[in-house]
Amino acid sequence: MDFSLLLSSYAAVWSNPEVLLMTFIGALGGVLLGAIPGMTATMGVALLIPFSFGMDLIPSIGLLLGIYCGGMYGGSISAILIHAPGTPAAAATLLDGYPMCKKGQAGRALSVAMFASFCGGVIGALVMTFLSPLVADMAMNFG
Repeated sequence: MDFSLLLSSYAAVWSNPEVLLMTFIGALGGVLLGAIPGMTATMGVALLIPFSFGMDLIPSIGLLLGIYCGGMYGGSISAILIHAPGTPAAAATLLDGYPMCKKGQAGRALSVAMFASFCGGVIGALVMTFLSPLVADMAMNFG
């Protein structure tokens, strides 16, 4: 696998200002939707897909990616502040986040949740980038 080709493709996509803007807008929308209890990140993507119909392919995928990633963090906001997880992934967040909020440390709990969400997203993206070609090669050997 030629990783230089993969990395140059990533650089070409993420250096486009329209892709960055749509990803940022999607992340903001995802945080707002994820903060609503019961509104999952997947449901947020499904609800906001119509906004991507008139867009170019790559910026629309950036929008949907931002909605999903923002929604995953947004679920922790309601879990910390009102003891109701916005997404199923934030169910464990309320075990530590809500007691911190009751002690007056809501800002710290939200900061830790944001940092953990960022680190998890970056590590997950790196693992997928480097291991997906290996898994694809193994899968091709089965058939």
